[in-house]
Amino acid sequence: MTLVEVIEIAKYSTEKRAIYHRVLLGFLLTILLFSAAEFSGWTAGVHARKFIDFDDFHLVARLLWLGQIRSAYHLPALSAFQKSLSGLDGFLPWSYPPQFVLLLAPLAFLPIGVAYLLFTGVSCAAYLAVLKRVAGNSFVPVLIITFPALLITIRCGQNGFLTGTLIGLACLGFGNHRSIAGLPLGLMIIKPHLAVAFALYAVINRRWGAVFIATATVLLSTVLATAVLGFGIWPAFFGGIREAGIFLSQGFYPLFRMVSLYAAVRSLGLPEALAMAIQVLATCVALAAVVWASRRLAPHQALGVAAMASVLVSPYVYDYDLPIFAVGLVLLHDDIVQFAGARERLAIYGLIAFSSGFGLVDSFRLGGGEMSPDMPPWALAGFALFAAVALVWRVTVRSIAQPSGGVLEGRESVAAQ
Repeated sequence: MTLVEVIEIAKYSTEKRAIYHRVLLGFLLTILLFSAAEFSGWTAGVHARKFIDFDDFHLVARLLWLGQIRSAYHLPALSAFQKSLSGLDGFLPWSYPPQFVLLLAPLAFLPIGVAYLLFTGVSCAAYLAVLKRVAGNSFVPVLIITFPALLITIRCGQNGFLTGTLIGLACLGFGNHRSIAGLPLGLMIIKPHLAVAFALYAVINRRWGAVFIATATVLLSTVLATAVLGFGIWPAFFGGIREAGIFLSQGFYPLFRMVSLYAAVRSLGLPEALAMAIQVLATCVALAAVVWASRRLAPHQALGVAAMASVLVSPYVYDYDLPIFAVGLVLLHDDIVQFAGARERLAIYGLIAFSSGFGLVDSFRLGGGEMSPDMPPWALAGFALFAAVALVWRVTVRSIAQPSGGVLEGRESVAAQ
């Protein structure tokens, strides 16, 4: 049975979909519990654990209550605290907005294993619930295609499920013509570079109520962060942004875990200026696609394009950010099935699975935040993801000229398998 058959049987066969659903969610739960055990130190006798993303989250939460939160935005100071408090080494600079620090603050009062289980477990459950509501029968097929990215997000304890949930809620709100869509969009201030495409979508489609609520959410959260953390948090934050830019340009980040064209080009040894120029071009193309889709495609298609474009805009996008991409995929999956040929569907599914799973092995070693001599030399995921989006775009645009009738026969033949 081919990959296309497995995915599309899961879409149209109720019995197979239920089986795949239980297996996939059971495996995710198993990995979640195993990772919580590792964070709790229960596997210390089996292998040495490295300092990874959620360690950084928990450490920053502790620094907040120690009155040292500004030090988090300066890597030498953060590394010193990291070594003294955890005894672990790793390269994980902090450049998140202060609003995200407030979200993490309660985690400092919990043991790291419990904090990880709460943060990752709740955000994962919320994400899956929202994705299922957006997806309908495409939920399980898209889980299969993007499953590696879900595993990576669980393993490193990153916030990809949280941002995916917010984008999914924004899509639901926009799809129902509700201004409340601006609330989750405004909360994306925790990772604003992943919300640029949706901000453009809101403006192009004149969703002024949503724009107002999103703007108010950003302003109110900024005031709250300033009141709690002090005015000095902002110079520290922008200093952290500058540091991160330097580290990115000098190749200190693990490029093979990134899914941007910038990382892909840079990993080939080409000049940083060229890589950034290509990334800027990709950003312009992605945002232009959002504008065009908003004017020519159906609303759900335009939202799907915006979700996919979200991960093409910034040079700093990792595999654990791909839950947002999955939101776009479920919105466009019907079009892929209806208007793409078998080879096109195989190429789309394969490219997405490859780009979401390229860094999976490193994540299972729990060393995703650290450079290592045995890591892959090229960031191939960026090329694969861009190619997948280009194919999806080609198929989606084709839906304008082709009638949707005549596909039921193909659906029934798949379901019969």
